[in-house]
Amino acid sequence: NEPAKLTDLETILHEIREFHHENFENLKEIKDNIRKTNNRIDEAEKWIVETEQRIQNLEETTLELMELQKQVQTRMMDLEGRVRRENVRIHGVKEGAEGNAQSMTTVVENLLGEKLDLPPSFELKLERAHRVLLLTYEHGIEELISKEELIKIAWQKKCFMYEERKVFLDHDYAPEILRKRKEYMEAKKVLREKNIRFQTLFPAKLRVFYEGEMRLYNTAEEGMKDMVAPGLQVDVLKPAEDWTDETSRGLDR
Repeated sequence: NEPAKLTDLETILHEIREFHHENFENLKEIKDNIRKTNNRIDEAEKWIVETEQRIQNLEETTLELMELQKQVQTRMMDLEGRVRRENVRIHGVKEGAEGNAQSMTTVVENLLGEKLDLPPSFELKLERAHRVLLLTYEHGIEELISKEELIKIAWQKKCFMYEERKVFLDHDYAPEILRKRKEYMEAKKVLREKNIRFQTLFPAKLRVFYEGEMRLYNTAEEGMKDMVAPGLQVDVLKPAEDWTDETSRGLDR
């Protein structure tokens, strides 16, 4: 039947046209979605580049601030150390040992004069004396008084007994300087055992007189590493990290 076949063909052609139209619309929608996606990717890439640049700028600024902070900390430590250089710290005096004395200065003058057997020519005169927990530090012994000579006499005696307690004198170091100087203890112990002469310099340096040469170390870690080379038995100190070291290491990752 020719009319029926013609109708079927028209139906098929109509369906093909509809299918083609649907595909065209779908492809158009897909292309539109791809275009939008590409735009978002372009925006994301631009944002990533800008963010990476900002992060790099922040890292550079942070490193500069960290270096500045270290410089300021070093200068503050040096300044505090110089402020304390005319001070003497007395360790071991029992709390309340001054009794009813009106002046702590008089108590200290009498204590040092009696226990250190100071020569008559040594005029001991204190500007101020106080317990560390009560006041912040001030200039202690006037420059006209030989503080170094007083320390030398005290070190020669090593210590003395006062009210059944050992008392000794030392420089009044700033806490950070004292910590750094204590880090040399193991190295100095080994040097003494090997009869190698050394000097501890202000604020926290170590000068070692090896056979035929002299070396100066700025840190205990530096000195210990150098001591290992000639075969001295010493454990290399791992320096404590502060927040600047941790931050710097994190930025390098």
